[in-house]
Amino acid sequence: MKNFSAQHFISRELSWLEFNQRVLNEARSETNPLLERVKFFTIASSNLDEFFEVRVAGVKQQIESDVVERSVDGRTATETFRAIRRRVLEMIDEQCQCWNRELVPRLAKNGIRFLEPAHLKGADSEWVERYYRSQVRPVLTPLGIDPSHPFPQLLNKSLNIVVQLDIERNGELQRRLAVVQVPRVLPRLVRLPRADESRVYVFMGHLIGHFLADLFPGTTIVGYWHFRVTRNGELYIDEEDVGNLLSAVEQELHNRRRGAAVRLEVDHTCPPEIYQYLLETLDLSEDDLYIINGPLNPVRLMTLYEGDHSPELRDKPFVAPVGPAFRDALDLFSVIRKRDVLLHHPYESYASVVDFLEQAARDPHVLAIKQTLYRTGGDPRIVGALMKAVSNGKQVTAVTELKARFDEANNILWARRLEEAGVHVVYGIVNHKVHAKISLVVRRDDDGLRRYVHIGTGNYNPSTARLYTDLSLFTVLPDYGEDATNLFNLLTGICQFQGARRLLIAPFTVHETMLAHINAETSAAQRGNPARIIAKMNSLVDREIIEALYRASQAGVKIELIVRGICCLRPQVPGVSENITVRSIIGRFLEHSRIVYFENGGAPKLYIGSADWMPRNFFRRVEVITPVEDPQLRERIIREILEVHLRDNTKASLLAADGSYSVPPLGKNTQLSNSQSEFMALALGETKRPSRKKRAPRPKFPTLQIEPPPAHGG
Repeated sequence: MKNFSAQHFISRELSWLEFNQRVLNEARSETNPLLERVKFFTIASSNLDEFFEVRVAGVKQQIESDVVERSVDGRTATETFRAIRRRVLEMIDEQCQCWNRELVPRLAKNGIRFLEPAHLKGADSEWVERYYRSQVRPVLTPLGIDPSHPFPQLLNKSLNIVVQLDIERNGELQRRLAVVQVPRVLPRLVRLPRADESRVYVFMGHLIGHFLADLFPGTTIVGYWHFRVTRNGELYIDEEDVGNLLSAVEQELHNRRRGAAVRLEVDHTCPPEIYQYLLETLDLSEDDLYIINGPLNPVRLMTLYEGDHSPELRDKPFVAPVGPAFRDALDLFSVIRKRDVLLHHPYESYASVVDFLEQAARDPHVLAIKQTLYRTGGDPRIVGALMKAVSNGKQVTAVTELKARFDEANNILWARRLEEAGVHVVYGIVNHKVHAKISLVVRRDDDGLRRYVHIGTGNYNPSTARLYTDLSLFTVLPDYGEDATNLFNLLTGICQFQGARRLLIAPFTVHETMLAHINAETSAAQRGNPARIIAKMNSLVDREIIEALYRASQAGVKIELIVRGICCLRPQVPGVSENITVRSIIGRFLEHSRIVYFENGGAPKLYIGSADWMPRNFFRRVEVITPVEDPQLRERIIREILEVHLRDNTKASLLAADGSYSVPPLGKNTQLSNSQSEFMALALGETKRPSRKKRAPRPKFPTLQIEPPPAHGG
């Protein structure tokens, strides 16, 4: 077998940019309703913001450090930065074309228009001036720049206006600069009053620009231009050196807002002398400059999508039904006792997960609830259930991840509220993010104590659960309950990892187990036996895993990867990866579930869980991966989920050896397949489920017998 060199790997950063290109492609696709295209346009912009805050900021730090090394694809940090800039410039040009030539004209045809304040007349002009004086002017702060007024410290990603003006001093005309920050408390789009259903907007930045003379009386406005600064958004905390992690995260969040600048965006009309001044002031070079012929903060354009207007410009509404196992069930615990339950979100309602926790909170037979919280979204039902459980006398523990990127402030808020309500809140293991999605409910049933476990691939966030595709598994099997108990003891106490009976736990066993399974498939193929791997995830980065997959491919293992985002593996390379295909699916919902299938000599092994195949997930996070052992549930995932994804030829893109993506080729008689549409139809009963073999009854397991506590609770 060949040794693998840098040419066999794709740059992580460039792979991510190709993912964002696929998101932008959805904004350009005329097969999507118009407002859905606007949504994808804003998502692509938001993604790019985060890319600069985290990945580009990290690359720039590598350049400035004393360490010189090459990434997995053979590039130095400087070479990576240059490649990023070339690709981003292409993407920005396409974004601007998408907005100016495609979205804006089509929005106008559908009664959604954008007007310049200077072009308004009559009642519109009068209304805008009244709005400016009553709602906008009181919150504006004009900031002059001169020896007594240094350049202001601008917030990360805030929209600003640099103003060039002339003022007469001592009989001389002097040219000065000033800055006006567009306050975030103001809407970025101002809707003009209309008697009909048309929607006419003025951009807030243009509205403020129109009235700049009012902010700088006695001067002549020479010109004004919008600009935006992106800053390093990573947190830098040494957990071993802080006494209070909560306070340390709060302080670092404050610092993040004023971190080092990594990108300057300016309006395309901005003169070179102005943006050169901004670059120098922000300690940036022209390689950090991006000239934008369009809105500088497209994320705020989500205003166009929000609300209940224009249903004809949106996807057909989808209301997820309750999963069949829980449909019409008043007691979820009795259902789970009979057999493991699998839910496929968002096609089957996430309300069942919320109901599970709410039922546990009010059930007098429940003694304790233990829960991980990574990105809750501050949903009052999830955290409310935990608080209610405390008030009902139950022991409640929440393992909250304070360092969930860009959700830190929200998690801090809810951690404090949970603590005030009496929930025992802990923050996991030092230097490891708790990314696992697991709940443990301890209940005294009529025949003994049982532990009910929920394991998911997605966050406990009912809001995103309507938009992300994920899986939920409920079980009362004793081995799973014991593993969950030991995991929570590890997270809350002081102990060593004691191993697990069924669950795979990162950073301890996930990586080695995945490698062992890949190597087993390799050995099977070498013996001439059937061998196959199907893996669905968000990102594939880990070099050791990729090399194991290459060796498996060389041995003849059929490998089908469904990787939504970053993929550093090159498929279809002669002599290396001919037997590997990689597809990415970008659709109405965000593909988020992680599923791994191994042929295992005809006795398939199938896992679901929270971990992608990245070093951070394997070694720097606490993750939970669970085997799916119920034969019917395993078959359902294979036939109703994985196989449907693998035949998607509508929303899927195939990765080529050169790192590019393209739509699957379609023959004359090829039947179109959209996996997400098929999942919706299946959930609504519009299509039949594939027939299955009759399953064997589930074996009975003994309950966990524990003596009840003394009546006084001591």
